[in-house]
Amino acid sequence: MKRTVYIISGPAGVGKSTTSKRLVKKLERSSYISGDAISHLPINGRGKPWLCSDTHNLTWENILGITRNLIEYDFDVVIDYVSFPQEVSWLGNNLKNTNVNIVYVVFMVDRNTIIERDQTRKSSQQMGERSLILLKEFEEAILENTQYAQHILNTQKYTVEQLDEIIDEIIENKNKYIVR
Repeated sequence: MKRTVYIISGPAGVGKSTTSKRLVKKLERSSYISGDAISHLPINGRGKPWLCSDTHNLTWENILGITRNLIEYDFDVVIDYVSFPQEVSWLGNNLKNTNVNIVYVVFMVDRNTIIERDQTRKSSQQMGERSLILLKEFEEAILENTQYAQHILNTQKYTVEQLDEIIDEIIENKNKYIVR
């Protein structure tokens, strides 16, 4: 059976983690990878992944290794992480000898929604300006890689109570979001 790797991406505050955790429960044989948790495996000497290429590369190598293991044991994988087209392409190239579909969904909202959602988080978990920087980086990345425009799912109009609608959109329209 062909397995699926779901990459749920977008800036902070768009609903990646909430949706990913619910999606993994809806899939029959599935696993969840939090890119943030993986990036925090190194304790001393760890840099911020967006500033330190070693931390960034190590995080993705670890995500790849865990994903390969889970696929080998016949699991679908849900990756919850800020993932730009170049990382998705890299992951796809490194999984090309496996029997998987790679589904890439980029959640997006507008600037005001990002700010509002960030402010509802615990103060220790608020991203502040970093959320807005990521929003701009995603907008630029999609403009540069127009083939990924179809992978955008605007989650602005959805509430937490409508989470199942987002999950149904991803599962029922999986072909729209497949990159490989």
